[in-house]
Amino acid sequence: MRLPNLVPVPGVKLGLANIVTVFAVYHYRAGEAAMIVFCRVVLGAFFGGSMLTLLYSLAGALLCLAGMLLLKRVIPEQQLWLCSAFGAVFHNLGQMAVACLMAGPGMLAYLPFLLAAGCIAGAFTGGCAQLILRRSRRKKRWI
Repeated sequence: MRLPNLVPVPGVKLGLANIVTVFAVYHYRAGEAAMIVFCRVVLGAFFGGSMLTLLYSLAGALLCLAGMLLLKRVIPEQQLWLCSAFGAVFHNLGQMAVACLMAGPGMLAYLPFLLAAGCIAGAFTGGCAQLILRRSRRKKRWI
């Protein structure tokens, strides 16, 4: 099931699948988190997109992952939502780099909208991941 676009700007999505990425960054090794991200992106493009979707998603996801792995060293798990917001910004920058390569630098006009939406969506998905971790620890059922 797909949620409708809440914002009429092309490329702006909530990104609920990134809850898994944020969790993986904080609870698995870098290689394992990278494998999860890669599989998620490839399967998402295979089932719901195209080769172009794969290119945009992979660029964004890899830059997001690299940024969050670095930020994890300075942002504690209690502020996971903040790391997720920065990760969303990195994701948008990776996708914008591909867009500029494909369509030219005029695509940069979208960047302020994407960055603002990315901060909000990233903080939301990070907050969801943090809530899931907190509740699962209370019930002692987390991995």
